[in-house]
Amino acid sequence: MALKSTIYKAALNLADIDRQVYGDYPLTLACHPSETEARMMLRLLAFALNAHQHLEFGRGISTDEEPDLWRRTLDDRIELWIDLGNPDEQRIRKAMGRAESVLIYAYGDRSTPVWWSKLPDRVRQHDKLSVYQVGDDELNALAGMASSNMNLQCSISEGIAFVSNEQGHNLQLQPAALN
Repeated sequence: MALKSTIYKAALNLADIDRQVYGDYPLTLACHPSETEARMMLRLLAFALNAHQHLEFGRGISTDEEPDLWRRTLDDRIELWIDLGNPDEQRIRKAMGRAESVLIYAYGDRSTPVWWSKLPDRVRQHDKLSVYQVGDDELNALAGMASSNMNLQCSISEGIAFVSNEQGHNLQLQPAALN
């Protein structure tokens, strides 16, 4: 019998001062059995950093045809493709061919510099691609906020996300731009 995804509910209160985006977002996240809570929480952070009325979670880690998050237009064009981790060059090229803009949130303090250095310059410097790295310590602290029913507040100012929960935990995250 296959293992089922664990469902998390998040009530996200967002104040993105940089982009003038404010609102409450009731989110449901399915954590695939092979996905860590840290990665799931990074999906939640990516949502907060790019919140938009048309931003959606993809079908999940087991689906190669979709990103972790994406924003599509009403005529089904892909405006924004968001992947997490260290995707291979072929996946990045596919994303750039399908979407107007591609955003990657890389994680893994040891693996990310190696992955990034191996990508060809023409990929790393492509104008459609933006890559940010979230440090292991920040990601682990964010994972510590995971619970089946989360109430999170996120304020974003000058590229820094200030996240807090109802238990009084506060966290400051600043994804580092790689390109």
